[in-house]
Amino acid sequence: MDASAYAFSHGVRHTRATLRAWQHAPGATVGRWVAGSAFAAAGLLLAVLIVSSLDGGYQQIIALQPPFAVGDGANVLDVLRSNLLVLALHAMACVAGFIAGSSLPLQAEHHHGLSRWVHEHGGRIAIGFVVCATTFSLSAQAYILGHTLAGVSHFLKVSPAILLLGVLPHAIPELIALFLPLAAWIIASRRGEWEQLLAATFVTVAVAVPVLVVAALIEVYVSPHLFTQLTGIHAPIVRNSEGWLVTVR
Repeated sequence: MDASAYAFSHGVRHTRATLRAWQHAPGATVGRWVAGSAFAAAGLLLAVLIVSSLDGGYQQIIALQPPFAVGDGANVLDVLRSNLLVLALHAMACVAGFIAGSSLPLQAEHHHGLSRWVHEHGGRIAIGFVVCATTFSLSAQAYILGHTLAGVSHFLKVSPAILLLGVLPHAIPELIALFLPLAAWIIASRRGEWEQLLAATFVTVAVAVPVLVVAALIEVYVSPHLFTQLTGIHAPIVRNSEGWLVTVR
């Protein structure tokens, strides 16, 4: 059998066997992923709070939209579209880990030189790449979100912690759902269970999608009311050619 075909067949067999094994104790498996994802979400939120606390505020124009104002179905679709894109990227990292750690080593003996070295060490290369990419992504998100939060806080004269508290009802489930594939990737790679990553991709995406739908609904229809209750103020609104905008200094 061709090496690539054998690797594919090997992956399918392991994926089916993994899914059958997880059916006996799905709570334990998903629980580990949720715990790891929640840890990453908490770290990101803490980083956002630190950045916003250290930032002095700046001049910006922010569209009056969720979670600062009640939206509509179009806003729900926009939020869901953005989150599904991020989830797809994280799921692709999970699939890449499966290919690098499980499929490539099976084909190593059919390659020579640099190609063989890459096939033999694909798992380690994948770990390094995902760690660097994830660190950069989280750092950029923490800075951008913290910077924006600082600007809103500075203008409204409200503590960044209070503003952050207002988005927690949708941010916590949203971030946990988005980080599920990465949590599964990290846990499997640490155990050397690369052959389980394809099954983990299917399961984590299946779990994450409905959570993201609920989180989008909360962000659009619930979080704006909580924001108003916590701050006790309504953001000042101005009108221009693009619609209703909030001027934040």
